[in-house]
Amino acid sequence: MTRRYLPTTLASLAEDWAGEGPRVVEPVLAADDGEETEYAALMTAADASAEMVAGLPDGRRRRVVVVAEGSAPDARVAWRDVVAVHVDTDDDADPDDDLAWWATQEVGDLLASL
Repeated sequence: MTRRYLPTTLASLAEDWAGEGPRVVEPVLAADDGEETEYAALMTAADASAEMVAGLPDGRRRRVVVVAEGSAPDARVAWRDVVAVHVDTDDDADPDDDLAWWATQEVGDLLASL
C-alpha cells in the first residue's frame, strides 16, 4: 500500500468534496510507513500547500494536505482511498505549526465551519 500526501487548498478541497475525489496535483510519497518518514512527507506536502495559498486573501491561507492510500502511487484518488485530512488551525500557514488531523467523516463539518 502506498500512502500519498496531496497538497491542496481549502477552496479546492471544498470543490473536490462534492465530486468523486481529491485532485492529485503532485503527491508526496512516504518512502516507508515509519512515523518519521510519514511526518516528513506530510510536512513536505504542507510546504507545497503553503506555496499554493501564499497569494490568497486572509482567511483562505490555511495549508491543507489530503492523505490517501492506494496500491499504485499514480492512481486516481477516490474519497474511499482518503484516510485523513490535515489542515492549519490558523490562517497564517506558519511552517512551524503542526496541522490538525480530521477524519474523513468530519470533512463536511470542517468545511462548514470555515
